Amino acid sequence: MSVPAILVTIVLIISAVLLILAVLVQSGKSEGLSGTLVGSSAAESFLGQNRSHTWDAKIARATKWLAGIFVVCAFLLNLL
Repeated sequence: MSVPAILVTIVLIISAVLLILAVLVQSGKSEGLSGTLVGSSAAESFLGQNRSHTWDAKIARATKWLAGIFVVCAFLLNLL
């Protein structure tokens, strides 16, 4: 195995572990079947306006970046 392949493999493994942790840390987005039947309240929609600054939004953004890094590393490893 060449040095670039080893480096891409290491980044792939690290991103995979971090991606798993990021998905496990995220909170659920719905309340199940009862939440879909009742709908959201006005308070939730009002408080949801500042959602971009919450911890959940940061974890969701990190999950997207980690998934992108994982896909790119898997593709690069396939080419190498």
